[in-house]
Amino acid sequence: MTAPFTIDAFHRGNFWLVQPDGKGHRAGMDAMMLAAAVPSGFSGRLADFGAGAGAAGLAVASRCPKSRVVLVELSREMSSFAERTLAYSGNSHLAGRVSILVADVGLAGKERVAAGLADSSFDYAIMNPPFNARHDRATPDLLKQQAHIMEDGLFELWIRSAAAVVRPRGGLALIARPQSLQPLLAALGGRFGNAEIVPVHARADAPAIRIIVRAVRASRAGLTLRPPLILHDASSDLFSVRADAINNGRASLFGD
Repeated sequence: MTAPFTIDAFHRGNFWLVQPDGKGHRAGMDAMMLAAAVPSGFSGRLADFGAGAGAAGLAVASRCPKSRVVLVELSREMSSFAERTLAYSGNSHLAGRVSILVADVGLAGKERVAAGLADSSFDYAIMNPPFNARHDRATPDLLKQQAHIMEDGLFELWIRSAAAVVRPRGGLALIARPQSLQPLLAALGGRFGNAEIVPVHARADAPAIRIIVRAVRASRAGLTLRPPLILHDASSDLFSVRADAINNGRASLFGD
């Protein structure tokens, strides 16, 4: 790999990420919160849609020692960072349970199956889809645009694919901005139920900046709004105790 990169520790050094330096998407708290939505005792096969260099998927593998993870990424440049991540010596204890699939999660039917995403082949799917409007993140960096800028109908495409590849009663977790709630719930409708939403606030007196949504394939149960995650105490820029535990793989977001 000739592109500039950094090697960054996550979960207090339990895994490492090789990610682009100066371009593209760099993983952080969003990926850790998404991974923390998966129950701690999860022991099945999980797909990380739009995995990038692999942060969220590896965080699941780090916290759930019996899980098996497939990093699904369309960009060959970002998937090359994921390959470098899995080859890094500090990840040798996880690499045997993690694989990479270069594929477009927006495909449907036979094209999706041919790309390696077979029907009912996963127990869980997680996704951190591009959720910014084009005017929110104006950037000449094409790699960053792919990771950040939402195209019309993206939630519908990604959640449709998740509904196809996740077995009945399997799980889905995703992270988005609060303003995406309406199209997100519309895409879940008829596919995933028993949705639980955790709003994420920078501080207790500030508006939510993210929502984490978890749901169950083919469930008809209703929606639950969970207590929020507060990232910072009022007088500090450090993470709150709960946010720090989630960021470092020491706790699940939903208490399981």
